[in-house]
Amino acid sequence: MPLDTKLFPTKRIKFDRTLTLDGDWIRSQVLRFFSEDAPHGDLTTESFVPPEDVASADIIAGETSVFAGTEVLRHCFFDLKEVNLLVEDGDSVEVGTILANLHGSARDILTRERVVLNLLQRLCGIATNVKRYIDIPAPEGFIILDTRKTTPGLRKLEKYAVAVGGAYNHRMDLSSAILIKDNHIVAAGGLKNAEAFARSTHPDVPVELEIDSIDQIEDAQEIELDGFLLDNMNPKEVEACVNLIRSFPSGESIFIEASGGINLETFPEYAWTGIDAVSIGALTTSARNIDLRLDLK
Repeated sequence: MPLDTKLFPTKRIKFDRTLTLDGDWIRSQVLRFFSEDAPHGDLTTESFVPPEDVASADIIAGETSVFAGTEVLRHCFFDLKEVNLLVEDGDSVEVGTILANLHGSARDILTRERVVLNLLQRLCGIATNVKRYIDIPAPEGFIILDTRKTTPGLRKLEKYAVAVGGAYNHRMDLSSAILIKDNHIVAAGGLKNAEAFARSTHPDVPVELEIDSIDQIEDAQEIELDGFLLDNMNPKEVEACVNLIRSFPSGESIFIEASGGINLETFPEYAWTGIDAVSIGALTTSARNIDLRLDLK
């Protein structure tokens, strides 16, 4: 999938919709997962499956979903004789759809089965959940963002699944962007100090401010901020903040997002408040694993 970048008017705030996952990195991760699951081998499989035995298997969808994880699947079975992928990332699949055919070492297929399914079920679950939000009507140019609320060790994979589902990725980590929050302001001795320190230390990095009330916008008028994150506000409060920010001399170029408590039911109300985006932790935290199975033939 080609890289899709959303660039906002400041020319500083941008978000990517497709992460390029390095093949060597994926392989190193799945090998670590296999080692965790079978640190001293698979006692059951090795008891009665000879190392020379060859088998074929299908990976099958147990429910309607959006598929994500083609590269993960390839690297999980990188040493099999044959891995035939029958779907692509982003494809909608129905119950009973065969996602892939496998052919090779019976021991490897059986030993890796649970780890492979765990990963694919998680990624497909996230992509499917994201697609539910994407399908809800929203203003042209409006985007949905994920958050850093991901499973430790799986962030790259989970954010990839978010992108497959059609949403954009917020900052990958704390090294990717500057988002000033209330505790940062206290630590810096005030908002002006926090912004000045951030600009002087990382002049090429956009600076965004998180606020939870309209009163905090007044304090930020004299500061050249690239964006605001409106946290835990209801739609009416968000709309009032948007109107105030847009009234600034440079207000039309400021990126505005809302976050906190946004779900499938409340999403439509927020989408039409004039903000540029919503960032939703529930894209990952509320995603349910999709039912998949591996059948040996």
